This record gives sequence, C-alpha cells and structure tokens, in this order.
Amino acid sequence: MKKSIIIIAVLLFGISANAQKKWTLKECVQYALENNISIKQSELDLKATDIEALTALGNFLPSFSASASVSESIGLGFNPATNQPETVKFLSASGGLNAGYTVFDGLRNIRQKQRAEISNLASQYRLSQMKDDISLTVANSYLNVLLNKANLEVLKSQNEVTKKQIAQTEELVEVGTLPEGDLLEIKATDASEQQSIVNAENQIKLSLINLAQILLIKDYETFDIEDEGYGIVDSVSDKPVSEIIANAKANRSEIRIAEQNVALAQKDVQIAKGGLLPSLNAFLSYDTRFTNRDPRDFIDQLYINDGIRYGLSLNVPIFNGWNIRANVKRNEINLERSKFQLEQAELDLESNVYQAYIDAKGTLKAYEAAQSALESQELAYQYATARYDEGLTNAFDFSQAKLRYDNAKINVNRAKYDYIFRLKVLELFFGVPATELKF
Repeated sequence: MKKSIIIIAVLLFGISANAQKKWTLKECVQYALENNISIKQSELDLKATDIEALTALGNFLPSFSASASVSESIGLGFNPATNQPETVKFLSASGGLNAGYTVFDGLRNIRQKQRAEISNLASQYRLSQMKDDISLTVANSYLNVLLNKANLEVLKSQNEVTKKQIAQTEELVEVGTLPEGDLLEIKATDASEQQSIVNAENQIKLSLINLAQILLIKDYETFDIEDEGYGIVDSVSDKPVSEIIANAKANRSEIRIAEQNVALAQKDVQIAKGGLLPSLNAFLSYDTRFTNRDPRDFIDQLYINDGIRYGLSLNVPIFNGWNIRANVKRNEINLERSKFQLEQAELDLESNVYQAYIDAKGTLKAYEAAQSALESQELAYQYATARYDEGLTNAFDFSQAKLRYDNAKINVNRAKYDYIFRLKVLELFFGVPATELKF
C-alpha cells in the first residue's frame, strides 16, 4: 500500500512538473500592467483628479448649514424674551438654517472645473506613459532571458561535439595516429565548456529572477518563460523616419502631457486674474430662539421669535498689497515655462525617434554582419574538423577554430535580440500599443 502511494505521488509530481506554467511575453506585459506598483500609484493619481473634479463641480452648488446653541445664565444678563436686564438664572436656546450661493466669482469656479478636467486628462497620459515604460522594461528583461537560453543551447550543442571528438581522439591515440597531448587538449576544452555551461545556466536563473522581480512574482524557483516562437517581426523600420516622427508627435504621451501642462498653466493664469474681479454672493438665513423665562410654550416661542434674512454681498477688490497681481505674474511666468517645456519635449521626442531609428538600422547591420561572420566561421570550423580527423592539424588549432565558431553563434544571438528590442522601441514610438507588440 505504501509503495502504491509513493508511486502515485511520484506520478503526480511528474505531471505537476510537466504542467509548470511558462509565461509568454504578452502574459508578462499584461501581468506587469495589472500589478506594477508604479502603475498602481499612477492610477491613484488619476483617482485623485476625479476627486478634484468633484470638488470643482461642488463649487457650483449652494451651501447649506445648520446651527444650534444652548446656554444657561446666572446673575445679571439680558433676558432674550424681554431683552431686559435681569439678575436671575435662566436657560436659553437658539437655532438657525443658513444658505449661500456664489453668483459670480470672476469666473474662477468655471476655470477650476475646466482645470480639473485638464488635470484628469494629464493623469491619464501619465498613466499611459508609465505603462509604455514598464512594458518596454519587461520586454527587455524577457529578451535577455531568451538570449541567455539561446546561448546555453549553443554551448550545450558544441559540447556534445567536443565529447564526440574526445571519443574519436581516444581511439586515434590508442592506435598511435595522434599524440596523447591532443587528447589532453580536447579534454581541457571540454572542461572549459562545462564551466561555460554552468555560468550560462546561472545567467538564465539570474535573468529569470530579475524578470520575476519586475513582475512582483516571488516564486523564483518555478518561474519560467516560453522560449519558443519568438523571431524578428519588423513592421516599421522600412517606413521613412519623418512618418515615424509624425506618428510619435501625434500619439506619444510625452507630448500630450506637456500640452496638458500648458493648458493647466493657462487655466491657472485665468483663475489668478479672476481674483481681480468683483465677487457676488447671495445668502438666506432663518433663525429662532427659546428661553425658559418666557411664559409661552416651546412651539409658540419658535414661531414668534423666528426671523429670515436674505440679500446679496458684493466684494470689490481695491488694494491688497499687490498680492493678486503678483500671483498673476507668477502664473504667467509658469505658463511661459510650460510652453518652453512643450517645445523641449517635442525636440527630445524627435531626437529620441531619430536615435531609435538609427539604432534599429545599426543593429540590423550588426545582425547581418554577425550572420556573415558565423557563415565564415562555420566553414572554417568544418575545414578544421576535416583536417583534424585526417591528422593534418593538432588539437589546439582545432579547439581554437571551434571556439571562434561558438563565439560567432553567441554573437548572432546577441545581435538578434538586440535588434528585436530596438525594433520594439521604434514600434512604440510609431504608436503600436505595448500589449500588441509582435515578436
């Protein structure tokens, strides 16, 4: 019975291990967008602007308040019922309702509402930019894992060749065709390759941990990614750079944020200038009172002693030490500063697009050059293998040819994933959503 349980447990463990989830790039990006702390903070900033909009809307509504007071007087005091001084102990109470409404405040309420709407839009653009940045960070880390895995495959594949060469060389040494030094040289190459394989495996683990940390996934031991089906998908590099720049200016959040900052600064100037205009407020109040020194009952007193006040209040600013005008000037300076920042953002974006375009073209050339170098090193390696098999070259020269071939493969991998990443940067500038990037 115990043996059956153990067998079942082993089978279940095997099934579980085989069913281990492997994350695709799209899943990683989507998970990051849903769980990243910086994105969550930006979402809170967006919610804060909703509150700002609610406050601005509330400024258009009338205000209501109620008040009540109870007091007891001992000694000389005025009787609230007779309004005559009395030296006696008496209880009095009063209450009232007040309403107010801002009829005109220099259009500041309207400007505040407009400003809240612009602030909300700016927060949306900041959230969008944050998502793009996080997506690009995830993509870069993901590609780094793919690169390390591809390099490991190269090292393992070539080490299998080395092991076959060891077996072949042992036979040739035994029959006296090759000296024993050649066997020792190839065994040394095998040991070096084994060390490189261990280092490559560690690099994969470290890059997976780095990606997991970006995603806020704490299960480092089982976290892994899907390493199949990723190639070079190019949808923008053949487009003229002027078209990419135009799309970037029309779609990138950096420009939209800078534009909204200009609009916010313009509203701030308008709000500040509103302080130079008169303000008009309407008010309405109702109050009543009660005292135990009045022979009438409570309800009768409330009816008899009640009163209503209503009217308009006009406030005309004349002089306040130039505070309002100074505030206007400060906001006008801030407006000019935000305009310069918008201009700088456009220049920076244009420069970044050019740089991304040049990088994509440059990494493509590097990738093509690495492929050509690999083809040459492969031919050289095949030639060295044939000469070694015929005993026309020694083990050291053969191992050097093999090392150059291995390095050429690794350089192709590095150039390939570098090119893929540069393409994705360019696609983001072109306006491709981060969750729709193709690999």
